[in-house]
Amino acid sequence: MPAPSNSSDPRLDPISVRIPEAVRLTGLSRSRLYELMKSGEVEFVKVGSSTLILVESLRAFIQSRRP
Repeated sequence: MPAPSNSSDPRLDPISVRIPEAVRLTGLSRSRLYELMKSGEVEFVKVGSSTLILVESLRAFIQSRRP
């Protein structure tokens, strides 16, 4: 029987999210997120017409702002 799903298991964490999910996860506004992407402070990739934000980049950005 497979182990129960555990969202804290790093193997199950997404490596990227779309813009609306990044906004929800961080609490940043959509426009602020686009500014961070443009400045290179948050990494993203384009796959066709989709824009994917790298979750590790979001984590690093938020961590760098901690006092």
